[in-house]
Amino acid sequence: MAMLKKYGWTNFQQQYVDQHNKKDLSVGRVISIQGFKYYLITEKGETEAELSGKLLYSNTQDELPKVGDWVFYMDYDPTGYIIEVFKRVNALFRKTPGTKTEKQILASNIDYALIVQGLDRDFNMMRLERYLVQITACGIKAVVILNKTDLVDRPEEFMAETEKLQRDSPVYLCSTYTGYGLEVIKHEVLKPFKTYILIGSSGTGKSSLLNSFSDRSIQITQETSQSTQKGKHTTTARSLYRLSNDSLVIDTPGMREFGVTSKEGKDESELFPVIHKLASQCLYADCKHIHEKGCAVTAAIVNGTLDKHVYESYLKLLKEQNRFEVSAADKKRMDKQMGKIVREANNFRKKYKS
Repeated sequence: MAMLKKYGWTNFQQQYVDQHNKKDLSVGRVISIQGFKYYLITEKGETEAELSGKLLYSNTQDELPKVGDWVFYMDYDPTGYIIEVFKRVNALFRKTPGTKTEKQILASNIDYALIVQGLDRDFNMMRLERYLVQITACGIKAVVILNKTDLVDRPEEFMAETEKLQRDSPVYLCSTYTGYGLEVIKHEVLKPFKTYILIGSSGTGKSSLLNSFSDRSIQITQETSQSTQKGKHTTTARSLYRLSNDSLVIDTPGMREFGVTSKEGKDESELFPVIHKLASQCLYADCKHIHEKGCAVTAAIVNGTLDKHVYESYLKLLKEQNRFEVSAADKKRMDKQMGKIVREANNFRKKYKS
């Protein structure tokens, strides 16, 4: 397992193999997906694979392999066939863009999410809070990277704004243009054999960061559009790269939408720590923190210990989470009813034919 350990193999994956005695199959990790082709890292090196028919036609989209997944595959030459996806340690997902109430998995088996914001027009506290809430709900640790310090006069002011969120996630300032702060991030954040994912909008400098973390150019970069001041997409697909210090980084395309899903079993003490801390001082245990008498949360806004934008973000994200949970429950109920109708129709046909 020497090669696989370099790509994040842990006791979690070893236990899965031990419990699923499949000695006739080989093991690999998905490092890239290009159309219907899956690229795996294996003990032999990189291997191209496709989905087996059983996996392709019997699983939902969430159950199909994603970048970061560990899989069993049949080792044929030159193409392997993926048979089964290992149980995941975690998965980073968002609400599917648009009106559908569904989840879209971005990648799996992640140790840290590197949230990148540019200190130009991209910096947005509410968007940052959205990332932090969803990443926490997925059971992943977050690190905030504020890039493009060369474009502002006082980058420490943005650091102070970020700290108003009162979260445990570390925050780093850097510039991929001047090199400021990059060595600190490389030495303090990127650890050998740990898996990281870069998250952020187009034009924040994710691909430039990835290149700076490596000893070679991995991704092509582009300038921000001068006409729209919006970032240009450079990364077109999620891919996992092994860097010179043995850390593993998944690059992702820029995302205009990053919708939150349900709380995923987390409570407000994890998703909204500053609100939870204040809520313990409210007069009523069931306080909704809107207009109730004796609310410590709204009082904190008045006395300045809670930033108004943090409070507004909390209300908005909580509403989105509740809406997603209700819509998902309705969809599940409708699917169950439709399944019952289909079964009854099939039974009727069988009875009619007989």
